[in-house]
Amino acid sequence: MAANSIIQVRNLSASFDGREVLSDVSFDVFDREITVILGSSGAGKSVLLKHILGLYEAREGSIHILGRDMSGLEEKDQKQMYLQMGVFYQNGGLLNSLTVGENIALPLEQHTNLNEQLIARIVLTKLQLVNLPNAYHLYPSQLSGGMLKRAALARAIVMDPPLLFCDEPGAGLDPISLASLDKLILNLREQMGVSIVIITHEVSSILRIADRLVFLDQGQMVFEGTLNEALKKNVEKVYQFFDMGRLFPIDDLE
Repeated sequence: MAANSIIQVRNLSASFDGREVLSDVSFDVFDREITVILGSSGAGKSVLLKHILGLYEAREGSIHILGRDMSGLEEKDQKQMYLQMGVFYQNGGLLNSLTVGENIALPLEQHTNLNEQLIARIVLTKLQLVNLPNAYHLYPSQLSGGMLKRAALARAIVMDPPLLFCDEPGAGLDPISLASLDKLILNLREQMGVSIVIITHEVSSILRIADRLVFLDQGQMVFEGTLNEALKKNVEKVYQFFDMGRLFPIDDLE
């Protein structure tokens, strides 16, 4: 794995209505790695992701992405930066009135001058990448839960972003569909060289796909490091989350 840090979060704190949600959070995301942000409900995971995506302004601390200070960007530069980020939301976010192909084509239509034929070819290529080659003319209502996730993933990568953010991608999936989605995410990382940041609480997923973990508890970061380090270090909150003593004995994970 490359060791280039492409996202640097430094001393990020956030409060809402007088309640501290994030407290002095610092970590790095590295090139071509899958970084999982995890923690119990209410730990601040979604607030952290929204700060990274620029949906919330960092009032204390800083966020640098691909070498740019997100707080100092002009509007034109912000738009260009957002084109470098694909976002995959847990509910898919597809428009029911459009076909799958039309949904995936939207970013290309809005942000490029490509003609219809080339856009259609790119969309078909992305559908093949997510194992949905025959879904182009289907509507979201005609897809299963797992297929909807893959279609949403195709839309998130249609602009070939170097960064992909996934918010609870496996929510609502059965174990077999979840494992299939995890395999797809790993394949995309290898084929596209994309760096991925994922929020999830699915232990099985984390064990399959994570290179690095950022563990939050009540807005504070209690662990940052590789998955292997997380499984071997005696960090109580992390240990409890994985329930290591019952499900995954540490000695078996050498």
